[in-house]
Amino acid sequence: MSVLPYTIERQDSNGWAKASSRYSLWAPRASESLSGARNSRFSWRISDLPRRVTRRWSSLLKIACCACAVFFLLTTLTRRWRGDDGKSGNWSIPTWESVEPSSLIYSREDLRRIWEWEIASSHYPSRRPIPAELGFKNEIINPAIPVTKNTSTMRNSSSYITETKPAGPRRVYLDLASHPPSVAYPPRPVPGSIADLDIIMDHCDFDRDKYVRDCLEVLRVGAGLDNGKRLRRENLDDWRYVFVEHESNAASLPEDTATPRKSPEDLAEPDLPLPPLPTSPYAPQEKALQLPAPLTRKPYSSSAPCDPDYPRLFHMFWTGPFTDKPYLALLSYLYTQNTGIHQETLPADAACRPQFWVWINPARGATVAQVFDQLKANSWSAPFLHHRFREVIKFQIWNTTEQLDSIEEIKNVWRQYDSTVFRGNTIRILPTPVKLATTESDGSSGPKSETDYDRVSVTMSDMARFVLCHRFGGIYLDADTLFLRDWEELWGWRGAFAYRWSRLKKYNTAVLRMSAGSALGSFIFRTAVNWGLNFHPMAIAKYLEEAASTGLLTLVPDALFDAAWLNVENYQRERPPQPFFTNFADLFMTPQEASAAPQALGFDGFFRGSFSYHFHNFWWQPFDPSRNWPDLGERFAETERAAREEAEKLPVPEKRDLDWSTVLKRTFEGYIRGEQPNMYGEWIHW
Repeated sequence: MSVLPYTIERQDSNGWAKASSRYSLWAPRASESLSGARNSRFSWRISDLPRRVTRRWSSLLKIACCACAVFFLLTTLTRRWRGDDGKSGNWSIPTWESVEPSSLIYSREDLRRIWEWEIASSHYPSRRPIPAELGFKNEIINPAIPVTKNTSTMRNSSSYITETKPAGPRRVYLDLASHPPSVAYPPRPVPGSIADLDIIMDHCDFDRDKYVRDCLEVLRVGAGLDNGKRLRRENLDDWRYVFVEHESNAASLPEDTATPRKSPEDLAEPDLPLPPLPTSPYAPQEKALQLPAPLTRKPYSSSAPCDPDYPRLFHMFWTGPFTDKPYLALLSYLYTQNTGIHQETLPADAACRPQFWVWINPARGATVAQVFDQLKANSWSAPFLHHRFREVIKFQIWNTTEQLDSIEEIKNVWRQYDSTVFRGNTIRILPTPVKLATTESDGSSGPKSETDYDRVSVTMSDMARFVLCHRFGGIYLDADTLFLRDWEELWGWRGAFAYRWSRLKKYNTAVLRMSAGSALGSFIFRTAVNWGLNFHPMAIAKYLEEAASTGLLTLVPDALFDAAWLNVENYQRERPPQPFFTNFADLFMTPQEASAAPQALGFDGFFRGSFSYHFHNFWWQPFDPSRNWPDLGERFAETERAAREEAEKLPVPEKRDLDWSTVLKRTFEGYIRGEQPNMYGEWIHW
């Protein structure tokens, strides 16, 4: 069948009538009978129609072509056939990165060097496979994986290495539980203990159809948070995810038969050529990557529990007047973390105490003295300047110029984005003082609605978390986060992580862990420079996916930090966790049918097992409308008075059924007032 440009011609008893126009379409030659017309047929061949027919067919064909073009664009450019597994399923709109050009500016060799640095620094304590497209040929020693007798390296069918060679200390997994008579409260985590995220993924990974409810039970039981209320179940050995490291002789260990390995001699197939990586068409390739020497793994020691290479720093970034949102974040930190404020003096073998650094982004032109004067005058922030909290909570002043100049990867280039990214917002602290926002209305300060907040500050916050972690190390948390348990085991896991964006296999950096000066951090900063200093979590996912390096920033299940998110997006509602939120607003306005739970269950019934809870903004909604002031007792009565008087000008009657947010706030405040212990049964020592 030949393919030709065609027109339509009609044959009848009078012969062929020819048109003068031709259609620029391509179609096979064909003919078709025209029913109802004697001695007539359509013949699809090169000839013409009368002009009156031509005009009619021309209009119809133009309309048809336009319709086909629109349909093609809609179905192929704005939709794709994809299900939750990413392969098949329902129609869904692709995210922006699916049509954006590649962001990759590193060669495959440099990517291998980044991986080698991270693994050698004990930042990959996992048996997850290494992407074969990186093309590793030589075995990689991993000091964070326990040694076994079988130490050969796993390769794929083309002999590229996909696993690391274990060279680390033995792991002893703990059976943590409360024991009589101390069963009223859970035990503090063992100092130096580590969470095995591989095991947590086995029980919590959404891609494996794991439920948040079941994940939280594993997290509770494995950490001993069920405190004497454990019910009989089958063998729970595979629920143990907390371990401590012990140096040992690998020769005395059993064979590792869980992951059979092959030597290169056993492989019959030759190396397959690696496909080219999708490099950026717009940005030049980076020069040879310069990395420092890898960090040396130091085993935990009770005599020196704090490792200077991994400082236990929580970071939070805040812009504008201090409100009840960072206030609750700090109260929950004091209520859950092992800060030592429950002891008069710290014992010699105490666990490493964390610090919480609150980074205040000041008003343009404000001096440091002005910022601290405002913090002292603000009823929500003043309590944390008390000398009892001096060693565990520190207010820091954010200076964009100083911070960005401290990052080697961007210090010489970030100023070119002054007008596009920062828009003149707090680029430098000017010497001329300016008046800060007043504090007379602290109880109602901050945004009043979902759209009433500083979006430039949100962009700044996306960048600040990477700056702080890359410069100082530690864990960044958004200010709309509440701590729900001790994070000792997460500090022990030295790899970088962020949690999952609900059902999407993307990052949410509301919780971000990275080591200071890491190769991963260098990669992210240099890539972001070429993409307009874009640190949005979706952009971070794009950078790492195109570099086959998502394994270096572990994507942990959102059940650990954001256990309501799947339910809010209408997933897993047939087996929801406790409490059952269908909207993030349920924290502040608990539905009537579930309003008995907050007071009946209290803090212990709020997503028990999760490390934290992220309530996703709601800056405008008070935690405790009827007592919208810091109710911390006589020690803080002076700074409390202004906020209390302001709130009582427009009194709000107390609800008979208290919402979850109110119960949590009053629980944390009761600990500071000395009316109740914290979640581990410890009383604050003043």
